[in-house]
Amino acid sequence: MMNNLKPISAYMVSGKRVHLVGIGGVSMCPLAEVLQGMGLVVHGSDIHESDAVKHLKSLGIHVDIGHSAENLGDCDFVIRTAAVHDNNPEISGAVTRGIPVYERAQALGAIMRRYPNALCVSGTHGKTTTTSMCTHIFMAAEADPTVMIGGTLPMLHSGYRVGKGDTIILESCEYCNSFLSFYPTVAVILNVEADHLDFFKDLEDIEHSFRRFAQLVPDGGRVVANADNAGAMAALKNLGRPVFTFALDHAAHCTAENLREEDGKQVFDVTIYGKPYAHVTLPLHGRHNVLNALAAASSAYVLGLPGSAVEQGLADFTGAGRRFERKGTFHGADVYDDYAHHPDELHALLTMAKELPYHRVVLAFQPHTYSRTAKLFERFTEELKLADVAILAEIYAARETNTIGISSNDLCKQIPGSVYCSTLEQVTEQLRSIAQPGDLILTVGAGDIYRAGEKLLAE
Repeated sequence: MMNNLKPISAYMVSGKRVHLVGIGGVSMCPLAEVLQGMGLVVHGSDIHESDAVKHLKSLGIHVDIGHSAENLGDCDFVIRTAAVHDNNPEISGAVTRGIPVYERAQALGAIMRRYPNALCVSGTHGKTTTTSMCTHIFMAAEADPTVMIGGTLPMLHSGYRVGKGDTIILESCEYCNSFLSFYPTVAVILNVEADHLDFFKDLEDIEHSFRRFAQLVPDGGRVVANADNAGAMAALKNLGRPVFTFALDHAAHCTAENLREEDGKQVFDVTIYGKPYAHVTLPLHGRHNVLNALAAASSAYVLGLPGSAVEQGLADFTGAGRRFERKGTFHGADVYDDYAHHPDELHALLTMAKELPYHRVVLAFQPHTYSRTAKLFERFTEELKLADVAILAEIYAARETNTIGISSNDLCKQIPGSVYCSTLEQVTEQLRSIAQPGDLILTVGAGDIYRAGEKLLAE
C-alpha cells in the first residue's frame, strides 16, 4: 500500500496507535473492537454519526465526524476501507507525514494468520448468511471461534466475536480483490456472478479473482465450492487441486436428500460421499438457503466437526440481520427487511416470497450504486417484475457520484404499475397508502431503505 515499508503485522501489537478511516462501516466497526481488544489504541473517523459510531464511542474509542488530516493525531499507522480513495484528506495527510496506510483486508489477513484454521466464506451473494450459519455450527460444537461477519448476527448481538479457539470464521468480499489479502485454510466459494463492475472488467475478470482466492489455500487446506453455480465451476476449472463440492442439482460430494417442508421449516438429510452426515431442520425459507446450509455443513465436515453440531447449529439459526428479517406488522401486512442488492439475490428473495401464503408481495426496493444499476439494468427490470407491487426508491449512491445520469425512475418506466419515490419519506407514504391485510411488505436493498419500513411500523 502506501508508505508500507513494513508488513502491517509489525504494527498490530499492543500499545501501537491506529487510525481507522471509515470506522463506522459494517466491517470496520468490528475490526476497531478487535484491535482494541489486542491492546492497540484505536481512534478513527466517519462521514456521519451512526449507531455504530455511538457504540464505538461507548467503548472509549474516539471518533471524529468528517474527514480531516488533523484527525490522524499521533497515530502509528492508518487502516482504510476499499471505499476510501487516495484523495481523502486523511489518506493524503498520512502520505505527506510518512504514516503507513493499509487496507482493511490487510489487517484482517494479519489477524487470521494467528489461527490454525481460517474459514473464509466468499461469493457474489449469500456470504453473510453462510458465515452466520458456520458461526452457529462452530458455537454448537463449542469450538469457541473468532468471527467477523458483514452484518449483525442475533446470537452475537453484533457482527463479530473474539474466541479462544483455533478457528476464525470470516466473511470474505471480492470487491477490489480484498479477499486476496487473506490467508484461508478453507476457502468457500458460494457463487460467482457479474457484480462490482465498477471495479472488475467483466465476469471473466471476476472468475479470475475467485480462482486466485482459491489458490491462496495451502497444501492441507480445502477449497469448498457450489457445483450448481456455473461461475464457481468456471473459476475453479483445472485448478490443479481437489475441490470439495456441494449441490442440489449436480453431482457433488455434499448433497441434500429427502428435502421437504414441515411446519414452515425445510427438512433434509445432508449426505457426504453418499453417507448420512446430518439431519437438518432449517427455520428458513428458500432453496438458496438450503445451498447456504450445505456450504456451511461442508465447511464443518472438512474441519472435522460432527454432524450433530450441524444439526444443532442450523436448527437454532433464524437468519442474520437484514436477511429476510421480520420487522413487524402494519395494518395486517407483515413487514420484512432484506439486504438483497444484486439481481440474483432479488430473484432468490422474490421467488421464495411468492411461494409463501400471502395475498400480495409488495416490494420497496432501493438500488445500490449507479454503476451496478446501469450495468445490470435489464436484469434488475426482469427480477423486479416478480413483485406484485414494486415501489422504487432513488438509487443509494454509497461510494459513487452519479456521472452516468441514471435514476430509479428509469427502472420504473420499464416495470408496469411500479411507483418511483425520490425520497424515503415518499416510500413510507406509498407503503402506508397501499398496505392491505395479507400483504407481505419487503423493504430491500443494501442502503438505508430499511428506515422506510421502520418509520411505517413506528406509526
